[in-house]
Amino acid sequence: MDKKVKWGVLGTACIAAGCTIPGMTLTNSCELYAIAGRSFEKALAFKERFGFEKAYSGYDALLADSEVEAVYIPLPNDIHCEWVIKALNAGKHVLCEKPIAMNEAELMRMFAAAKENGVILMEAFAYLHSPFIAKLKSIVESGEIGKVDYIDTAFVTQGYSEDFRLHKEQGGGGIYDVGCYCTSMILSLIDSPIRYVKADAELDSSGVDHLASAMIGFENGARATFNAGMVLGTDTCDRYDRLFIHGSKGYIRSDAEYNGEGVLSLSVTVKNEPGDRITRIETVKAGSNYAMELDNMNECIRNGGKPHITEEFSLKNMQLLDSILEAAAYNNI
Repeated sequence: MDKKVKWGVLGTACIAAGCTIPGMTLTNSCELYAIAGRSFEKALAFKERFGFEKAYSGYDALLADSEVEAVYIPLPNDIHCEWVIKALNAGKHVLCEKPIAMNEAELMRMFAAAKENGVILMEAFAYLHSPFIAKLKSIVESGEIGKVDYIDTAFVTQGYSEDFRLHKEQGGGGIYDVGCYCTSMILSLIDSPIRYVKADAELDSSGVDHLASAMIGFENGARATFNAGMVLGTDTCDRYDRLFIHGSKGYIRSDAEYNGEGVLSLSVTVKNEPGDRITRIETVKAGSNYAMELDNMNECIRNGGKPHITEEFSLKNMQLLDSILEAAAYNNI
């Protein structure tokens, strides 16, 4: 890439500090130009820690800087729409953390603003950029395991004692925070309109889901299930991930973590003509998904590339999340 893209980051969230900004430093296409925080002290600390050129007190100040070309937004879910649209109206390209919106209506407003301003908006599903996902899809698309008829997956992590992820007014809960991984995985592997959605959840007194289960039926006959939640203790580092893809000729299993890096493995089992099951292990070496995500975004900005996470995909995923939240009575309290 001939020229680096000047990035601004709106907020000093943990995912920015631990994942996305380090990903920026691993690319040859990002310039860490500006960081903004509600606390100027935190913004200054990020500036010194990561080497940003400028630090701003407040998000509006960063958006007013004409040198900023693209903005990464890791803010709480309930204010994604507000700040995404402000950034788009300021002429900035935007990478917004998942889930990009609280509902389909917000999402439609965001992409309408992107079109009106002639800039790019992409949802930050870093894990979908991984070569591990590419390997899964290539096996499925090859027909080796036949027609996919069932997918089961899970992403269950720790409960947080003091965290916006469990605040109802900020769009908290397992469905939004980790369930969106499960839905996006399923939709990446099954290309068919949805026929039905069933879901249930354990809700606390504020209406936030701590554990949810969903069943999804597709018009092509395939089905999918998932579990998502935050019930593995409090403020620990524990998590549980699984993926099972069943087809008419075989199946794929993996316990690799969503968004995992390093050497990731999966097993592929196929049935030969006598009916014997033959299993092999595949391994994939995955670098920083965040660096790959940013390289894709920068390629779109500089050279007119196509966002890996398209508007159509984000819309399909948001519609599914809306249906699950409704079925689980998330909005009833």
